Amino acid sequence: MSLELWIGTLVAALGTYLIRLLPLLWMQRRMKSSDRGEGPEAMPQWLVILGPMMIAAVLGVSLVPRTPDAAGWGATVIGLGVTLAVWWRTRSLGWPVVAGVLAFGGVVIAARMVV
Repeated sequence: MSLELWIGTLVAALGTYLIRLLPLLWMQRRMKSSDRGEGPEAMPQWLVILGPMMIAAVLGVSLVPRTPDAAGWGATVIGLGVTLAVWWRTRSLGWPVVAGVLAFGGVVIAARMVV
Protein backbone atom coordinates (compact mmCIF):
# COMPACT_ATOMS: atom_id res chain seq x y z
CA MET A 1 0.00 0.00 0.00
CA SER A 2 1.11 3.53 -0.67
CA LEU A 3 2.13 5.97 2.02
CA GLU A 4 -0.86 8.21 1.27
CA LEU A 5 -3.27 5.34 1.89
CA TRP A 6 -1.62 4.51 5.22
CA ILE A 7 -1.79 8.16 6.28
CA GLY A 8 -5.45 8.36 5.25
CA THR A 9 -6.23 5.18 7.17
CA LEU A 10 -4.43 6.49 10.26
CA VAL A 11 -6.23 9.85 10.10
CA ALA A 12 -9.62 8.10 9.70
CA ALA A 13 -8.87 5.76 12.62
CA LEU A 14 -7.73 8.63 14.83
CA GLY A 15 -10.81 10.69 13.91
CA THR A 16 -13.13 7.77 14.68
CA TYR A 17 -11.39 7.21 18.01
CA LEU A 18 -11.60 10.88 18.99
CA ILE A 19 -15.28 11.11 18.04
CA ARG A 20 -15.93 8.49 20.70
CA LEU A 21 -13.33 9.49 23.28
CA LEU A 22 -13.87 13.25 23.56
CA PRO A 23 -17.60 13.13 24.48
CA LEU A 24 -16.85 10.40 27.02
CA LEU A 25 -14.14 12.47 28.69
CA TRP A 26 -16.32 15.59 28.57
CA MET A 27 -19.24 13.79 30.25
CA GLN A 28 -16.99 12.25 32.90
CA ARG A 29 -15.68 15.70 33.84
CA ARG A 30 -19.18 17.17 33.75
CA MET A 31 -20.58 14.43 35.99
CA LYS A 32 -17.76 14.82 38.53
CA SER A 33 -18.31 18.57 38.77
CA SER A 34 -22.13 18.39 38.69
CA ASP A 35 -24.29 18.72 41.77
CA ARG A 36 -26.82 16.30 40.29
CA GLY A 37 -24.63 13.25 40.82
CA GLU A 38 -24.35 10.44 38.34
CA GLY A 39 -26.85 8.94 35.94
CA PRO A 40 -29.23 10.34 33.36
CA GLU A 41 -30.18 13.36 35.46
CA ALA A 42 -26.60 14.66 35.16
CA MET A 43 -26.77 14.69 31.35
CA PRO A 44 -27.65 17.95 29.60
CA GLN A 45 -31.08 17.98 27.97
CA TRP A 46 -29.73 18.48 24.43
CA LEU A 47 -27.59 15.35 24.75
CA VAL A 48 -30.61 13.25 25.74
CA ILE A 49 -32.50 14.44 22.63
CA LEU A 50 -29.55 14.14 20.24
CA GLY A 51 -29.52 10.31 19.99
CA PRO A 52 -33.16 9.88 18.92
CA MET A 53 -32.80 12.81 16.49
CA MET A 54 -29.79 11.19 14.82
CA ILE A 55 -31.61 7.85 14.52
CA ALA A 56 -34.62 9.61 12.97
CA ALA A 57 -32.34 11.40 10.49
CA VAL A 58 -30.70 8.13 9.44
CA LEU A 59 -34.11 6.50 9.08
CA GLY A 60 -35.37 9.40 6.98
CA VAL A 61 -32.41 9.20 4.63
CA SER A 62 -32.79 5.41 4.39
CA LEU A 63 -36.41 5.66 3.30
CA VAL A 64 -35.58 7.57 0.11
CA PRO A 65 -34.28 5.21 -2.59
CA ARG A 66 -31.01 5.98 -4.34
CA THR A 67 -32.70 5.63 -7.73
CA PRO A 68 -36.19 7.11 -7.44
CA ASP A 69 -37.82 4.80 -9.97
CA ALA A 70 -40.62 2.26 -9.50
CA ALA A 71 -38.21 -0.56 -8.61
CA GLY A 72 -36.41 1.57 -6.02
CA TRP A 73 -39.62 2.72 -4.35
CA GLY A 74 -41.09 -0.78 -4.51
CA ALA A 75 -38.01 -2.32 -2.93
CA THR A 76 -38.00 0.35 -0.23
CA VAL A 77 -41.67 -0.11 0.63
CA ILE A 78 -41.48 -3.92 0.62
CA GLY A 79 -38.23 -3.92 2.63
CA LEU A 80 -39.75 -1.57 5.19
CA GLY A 81 -42.90 -3.67 5.40
CA VAL A 82 -40.95 -6.88 5.92
CA THR A 83 -38.76 -5.18 8.52
CA LEU A 84 -41.79 -3.97 10.47
CA ALA A 85 -43.56 -7.34 10.20
CA VAL A 86 -40.54 -9.27 11.47
CA TRP A 87 -40.00 -6.75 14.25
CA TRP A 88 -43.65 -7.05 15.25
CA ARG A 89 -43.29 -10.82 15.47
CA THR A 90 -39.84 -11.06 17.14
CA ARG A 91 -39.48 -7.72 19.00
CA SER A 92 -35.75 -7.90 18.39
CA LEU A 93 -33.31 -5.69 16.51
CA GLY A 94 -31.22 -8.10 14.45
CA TRP A 95 -33.70 -10.31 12.60
CA PRO A 96 -35.86 -7.46 11.28
CA VAL A 97 -32.80 -5.81 9.73
CA VAL A 98 -31.67 -9.07 8.12
CA ALA A 99 -35.17 -9.77 6.77
CA GLY A 100 -35.60 -6.21 5.48
CA VAL A 101 -32.25 -6.22 3.69
CA LEU A 102 -32.98 -9.61 2.13
CA ALA A 103 -36.43 -8.47 0.99
CA PHE A 104 -35.04 -5.23 -0.41
CA GLY A 105 -32.28 -7.08 -2.25
CA GLY A 106 -34.70 -9.69 -3.56
CA VAL A 107 -37.01 -7.03 -5.01
CA VAL A 108 -34.09 -5.18 -6.62
CA ILE A 109 -32.73 -8.40 -8.18
CA ALA A 110 -36.21 -9.42 -9.38
CA ALA A 111 -36.79 -5.97 -10.87
CA ARG A 112 -33.48 -6.14 -12.79
CA MET A 113 -34.36 -9.56 -14.16
CA VAL A 114 -37.72 -8.29 -15.43
CA VAL A 115 -36.27 -5.23 -17.16
